[in-house]
Amino acid sequence: MAKLNKISVLWIDQQATLTDEQTASFAERGIAIQCAASAEEAEQAFVTAQAIVVNLNQCTGLLKQVQLTKTSANATAPIIARVQRDNFELGIQAMSEGALNVVPADQFSVDDWIESLSTIDISVDKQTHSFVFADPVSRNLLALAERVAQVDVTVLLTGPTGVGKEVLARILHDASPRYEGPFIAFNCAAMPENLIEDMLFGHEKGSFTGATKVQPGLFEQAQGGTIFLDEIGEMSFHLQAKLLRILQERSVVRLGGQKAIDLDIRVIAATNRNLKNAIAQRTFREDLYFRLSAFKLSLPPLRERPLDILPLVEQFTAQQSSDGQPVRLTSEAQQMLSNYPWPGNVRELQNVILRAMVLAHQMPIDTQHLIFDDMPVTEEQHAPYKTEPFFVDQDSAMFSHDGSSQQPYFTENTGGAATATATGLNQAVKNSECQTIMAALRSSRSRDQAAEKLGISPRTLRHKLQKLREQGVSVTRAYAR
Repeated sequence: MAKLNKISVLWIDQQATLTDEQTASFAERGIAIQCAASAEEAEQAFVTAQAIVVNLNQCTGLLKQVQLTKTSANATAPIIARVQRDNFELGIQAMSEGALNVVPADQFSVDDWIESLSTIDISVDKQTHSFVFADPVSRNLLALAERVAQVDVTVLLTGPTGVGKEVLARILHDASPRYEGPFIAFNCAAMPENLIEDMLFGHEKGSFTGATKVQPGLFEQAQGGTIFLDEIGEMSFHLQAKLLRILQERSVVRLGGQKAIDLDIRVIAATNRNLKNAIAQRTFREDLYFRLSAFKLSLPPLRERPLDILPLVEQFTAQQSSDGQPVRLTSEAQQMLSNYPWPGNVRELQNVILRAMVLAHQMPIDTQHLIFDDMPVTEEQHAPYKTEPFFVDQDSAMFSHDGSSQQPYFTENTGGAATATATGLNQAVKNSECQTIMAALRSSRSRDQAAEKLGISPRTLRHKLQKLREQGVSVTRAYAR
C-alpha cells in the first residue's frame, strides 16, 4: 500500500460533498481534504493544494472553471477528474483538456484514493498512459471500443507493434460489465510451449516432476474478468487446438487432471501478424481465427493518427518531469515529430522523448535533441549532438525529417575529393534505384505486385514514388496514388 505524507487535496463537487466520516478517514491517512462547491468558493485553497479533485457531471465546464482559477492563482496542482464509469468519452475529453488522471466517480474507498494520489503527483510511482484519443481516427476507434465492451464477445485486436493493443484491451475490460473482475495479460511468444501450456491451463499435484501442489492456470485466474492473449499468432499449432476447445466449451482441464472447470471469462487476443496469410501458410488454424475474431478491431499506426503525436509527447514529458508538468518543445521540434513516420509507433515515440529530455537537461526540447531510433550513430556523435538527425527507411535510402534527400554525414574531414566521390556514388545509387523501380512498375499489374518484386513493402514503394514525383520523374497514374 502506498504511503503519502500530509497531502493537501482540494475536493470540488457541485452536487455533493464528502461526509465528516469520510474526511476523517482521509485525515487519518495523511490526506487533508478541503471541500468546495465551486472553484470561486475555494480560490484561496488553490495556492496550497497539492492535488485538485473535480467531479464532472455531463460536460467539462467545471474543469475549465477550475483551470481558469488555477491559472489566476498561479497554482500548479494536478487535476484529477471524477467521471461516471459509463461515461467513458467524458473521461477521455477531460484528459485531453488538461486533467492528469480520471477515476470512477463511485470510487470512495480511502485505500483506492491513496493509490490514485500516489500515482499522480506526488510520488515517483507514476502510472503510464500510452494511448491518447486526440485524433479523429482514435476517437472513432474509442467510440467503437466502448460499444464492443458492452457485449460479451471475443475480440481480436490487430495492428503493428507498439500501437497500444494492450492498452485498448484494458479499456475494453474497464468499460465492460466485468470491470470489477481481474484483467490477466499473457504474451504467447514469451515462453517455450511446455511452459505456456502449464501457465494457461494450470496443473494438478503430481502431474509432472516438480508439481508439488495444485496450480490454477491463467484461464482460471481470470474467472469473472478478462484474459488478454498477446501475440496470438506466435502460438504453436498444438496449443491452438487446445485453445479452440476452451473457446468452444468455455471450460478448461488442468494438466494431469480429468475434471473440466467451467469458465466465466472474456477472451481478447492481439497480433501484429496477418493471420489470413498465416492460415494460407498453414501456421494458424482457420477455425480458431473465426472463433477469436467474433469482433475485430484494427489499431492504426501512429503515422495515420498524427494529431495524437503531440498530446502523447506532452503526456510522456509530464510523467518524466520532477514537477509533473510537460516540458516545452520548440515549434521546429514539434514539426519534426509530426513529420516523422514513426515505424516503431508509440513505443518509439516514448524512447525518442526520453532521450530528448536527457539531452535537453531541463531546457526546451529542440531539433538537435531528437535522436530517432534508426539514426546512424558513430563514436564521435556525442552530446551536444549538433548534427541534423536522420532516419533511414528499410531500403537504406537516407532522408532528413522533412523527407528531402541529404548527403551522408561524415565524422572525419576526409577532404573535398572524398566528398565528391561519395556524392557521385550517392547519385549513381539513386539513379540505379529509380531505373529498377520503373522497370518493376512496367512489368507488374499492380503496385503491390511491383513492391513484392522489389522486395519492399507497398508503403515503402509509395514513399519512393512520391520522392520520384517530387524530383520530376513521370510516374504512371495507376501507380501514383
